[in-house]
Amino acid sequence: MNYREKIGTKENPLILKTPPLSSEYTMHVDEKDGRDILVCTVKSTVLHYDIRCLEDLHKMLKEYGDWMLLGSKDEKVETKPDTVEHWGRSTDNPIGGWYGLKKGFKGRFGMYIPPLMEHLGFAEVEHNKRNNRMRAK
Repeated sequence: MNYREKIGTKENPLILKTPPLSSEYTMHVDEKDGRDILVCTVKSTVLHYDIRCLEDLHKMLKEYGDWMLLGSKDEKVETKPDTVEHWGRSTDNPIGGWYGLKKGFKGRFGMYIPPLMEHLGFAEVEHNKRNNRMRAK
């Protein structure tokens, strides 16, 4: 899939909202070390994620077959098992660890990737004030 067309570029990024719909951020595709990555910009903070997470997360959610808590946490905070955040840094995921690529900013996978998955039509995401979940479409 050509993600640049659906997600955007640095010059024309996709504007998304966090699952509780409380904050806006942008997402675009860029290249780092010869491979495509997701670049998430939240105010002045820039996070990078392995673009492979989109298809890997979709596959995992399909296999899971139910709603899964997002469980968003910063990099240095412990995660709860059976959450999207935990899976996004688990040695049991397809890349064997973190989908977050930027040291000190590897977390928040469960906050910023689910709305992108929803935009791409890969998932449904709840939009409550807290404890949101997602499931594969």
